[in-house]
Amino acid sequence: MKRLWVTGYRSYELQIFSDQDPKYQVIDYAIQKLIIQAISDSGTEWVITGGQLGIEQMAAKAALTVKADYPELNVSILLPFAHFGNQWKEENQTKLASLLTQVDFTGTVSNQDYQSPQQLRNYQDFMLRHTDGALLIYDPEHEGKTQYEFDAIKKWQDSHDYDLRLVDFDELQEFSYDYQEFLNNSSNL
Repeated sequence: MKRLWVTGYRSYELQIFSDQDPKYQVIDYAIQKLIIQAISDSGTEWVITGGQLGIEQMAAKAALTVKADYPELNVSILLPFAHFGNQWKEENQTKLASLLTQVDFTGTVSNQDYQSPQQLRNYQDFMLRHTDGALLIYDPEHEGKTQYEFDAIKKWQDSHDYDLRLVDFDELQEFSYDYQEFLNNSSNL
């Protein structure tokens, strides 16, 4: 799995509005661990994500952190359409703009501004065709906007060899225990 698509819940779906939120810290820890696992298990070379507030931006930041120890890792943010995020608050636009300058590659699937939901379906199709697998921070029992990506991946798997690593809330809870243990061990040094 050389090219890994990472996506998941939006920040408002997780009720995370700050990088200092303990939930953010746990998810960042989990994504870093999962990226490292993907590198060691299957030679992942690219982490490819979108620019949505939430898991996608968290994934880009986590991948950039991992890249410090795995310089061969490349990080890409692909946006579904031109001027993505322009309707956001200025603070969130600035965060995305900053993140776009830090990754190895950026691009847009459609060079037009948002026109219709078809652009989002085209984006999903593009991501599926240009990645070998996906990491979804998503729990099908707690639906959110990621349900669309989850459904598209499941349909794609019907006719393509495509890996899906699904991390649900139970597994995130396990990561929270690991993260707490990590913090406890770090403070004992």
